[in-house]
Amino acid sequence: MTTASTRCYLGLGGNLGNPVSLFDEVIAHVAQHAHCRHHRESPRYESAPVDSSGPNYINSVLELDWAGSADELLATCMSTETALGRVRTVRNAPRLIDVDVLLFGQARIQTPSLTVPHPRMHLRRFVLAPLLDLNPFIEIPGLGAAKLFLPNTQDQVCTRI
Repeated sequence: MTTASTRCYLGLGGNLGNPVSLFDEVIAHVAQHAHCRHHRESPRYESAPVDSSGPNYINSVLELDWAGSADELLATCMSTETALGRVRTVRNAPRLIDVDVLLFGQARIQTPSLTVPHPRMHLRRFVLAPLLDLNPFIEIPGLGAAKLFLPNTQDQVCTRI
């Protein structure tokens, strides 16, 4: 018997070390998980730090069909970050890798450990551009069409690589 899955989107980002190779490791780690049924990655982008510092970031979005819960997906993201060397210091500090749950189907989740949709995703070009590459018609639950927010981020430096 096959368990139903939920279409989810993860944001990948990093600006220390070699984010490109770390993205490949994140994808391999998530793809081998028993709950992952399908995955594909957006094109990658280089972006200037937003509310952060340090070198430019590399960003992408990973689309997957997930047969587990949102909490299990979050735990997988956090364990992947830890396995790849992320150390959490201060908020928005430069980092090797960041794996955020952006969307979990049409769910709206607000718990102490997880907020979905990601609360700032509609304000970040480095999230919207790769997300729209994967699905130009995607809706952000509670907000509407993601493409409507892209023009509001024109001042953010974000280049497809």
